[in-house]
Amino acid sequence: SSYCHQHRPEQDVQVTPEPGSQCLICMELVDDRKTFRTMVCPACKRAWFHRDCIQGQAMCAGILFLRCPLCRDIREFLSQMFILGIRVPFRLPTWEDNNAFVELGERHSMCNARDCLCAGGREQAEAEGPWKLLLCSSCAAQGTHRHCAGLSNHIHTWECDSC
Repeated sequence: SSYCHQHRPEQDVQVTPEPGSQCLICMELVDDRKTFRTMVCPACKRAWFHRDCIQGQAMCAGILFLRCPLCRDIREFLSQMFILGIRVPFRLPTWEDNNAFVELGERHSMCNARDCLCAGGREQAEAEGPWKLLLCSSCAAQGTHRHCAGLSNHIHTWECDSC
């Protein structure tokens, strides 16, 4: 639906932002009252944001993940956003596009020793023996071959210098 300035839907929440209230998305100050440009969460009545900011959030989050940035309400928040003209696409969030976070599921797979001694290189690893790649038992973000760290074959755990 399309409305003129006089007949457009307005939020029926009767609250005003406290002085110095910021948009929870861009962290800039919001207007000192509820306006077409300044909106509030209908559920918690404490989360203030700019219309343009919540529209951008809606375009990124899609219908499955758009919610109040503060109280995380979905039901009341989403229905109000539809009524107030916020376009919410019916799709997965953009952060799921193009396997953007696929590397989070990958295991660290190289020797981070300052001097890797493996003839096959830092990414060479064997199932057992001196060239078995051990990951840091605390962070799993660093790895070493047993031989590169001077560890015997009966050692099964290792911790990096950072941890």
